[in-house]
Amino acid sequence: MHTSSTSTAPDEGTQLLLSHFDDLDQQHLTSNLGMWFFLVSEVMFFSGLIAAYTVYRALAPDAFKLGSHHMAMWVGFFNTLVLLTSSLTMAFAVRCSQVGDRRGIVRNLILTALLGTIFLGVKASEYKTEIDHGYLPGRSFHVSEHDAEVLKAASLDANGNLDEAKFSRNKGQFQMMFVLYFFMTGVHAFHMIVGIAAVLIFAVLIRIKWFSGFGTTQVEVLGLYWHFVDVVWVFLYPLLYLIE
Repeated sequence: MHTSSTSTAPDEGTQLLLSHFDDLDQQHLTSNLGMWFFLVSEVMFFSGLIAAYTVYRALAPDAFKLGSHHMAMWVGFFNTLVLLTSSLTMAFAVRCSQVGDRRGIVRNLILTALLGTIFLGVKASEYKTEIDHGYLPGRSFHVSEHDAEVLKAASLDANGNLDEAKFSRNKGQFQMMFVLYFFMTGVHAFHMIVGIAAVLIFAVLIRIKWFSGFGTTQVEVLGLYWHFVDVVWVFLYPLLYLIE
C-alpha cells in the first residue's frame, strides 16, 4: 500500500518501487499474497459457519425447511444479481487501472459502491419484514399457528400421536435456523459495509492521485476482497433460500 515515497510522483503514471522490493513484480505479488492470506482466514471463518448450519439442518431438516420457506427467494435472487453486477464493475475498475484510465477507475469504483449499497438496502428491507413477522430470535421470536401446525405434523410418533418432546425440539430448531440466518447474513453485511467504505476511500485516493501510477496493485487487492465477499453470498443464497 501507500507510503510517503509512493506519492512523490503521482502524476507520472508509473508505479514507484518501495525500497524493500527488488522489482515491481515482486512488490505486486507480495501485496496480492498478503490479501490471499487474509482471505484464507476468512474462508475458514465462513466455512465454520456453513458447517454449523449444515449440521443443525441435518439434525432438524423439517424445522429448517420450514424456516427456508419464509425466505424471500426472489428478493435474494435480485440481490444476487446486484452483487454479481458489482463484481463486474469492480473487474472493470481493475482493468481501467491496468490501462491507466483514471476516470474509468473512479467511475467503476463508485458504481461498485452504489450496487453494494443497494444490496444492503434490500437486505435491510428483508430484515424489517422478517422482524415484523416475529422471526428475530430472542424474546420477540414468534411461532405462528401455521408454522406450529407444520412442526406438529413433523413431530408425530410411529402411532400418529404428537411427540411433545420432539415438537418442542423442532420449535427450538426452527428458531435456531433464524439465529444462523441472521448471524451469517449479518456478518456478510458487515463485510459489505467494510468493502463499500474501502471502495469509496480508494475512489477518492485515485481521484486525487494519491497512489503512484494508477494504483493498479491497490485496486487489484481491493478487487480480491470484493470478489470474495460476493462469492460468500453466492454460497449463502442457495444455502439459506433455495435448498429444500
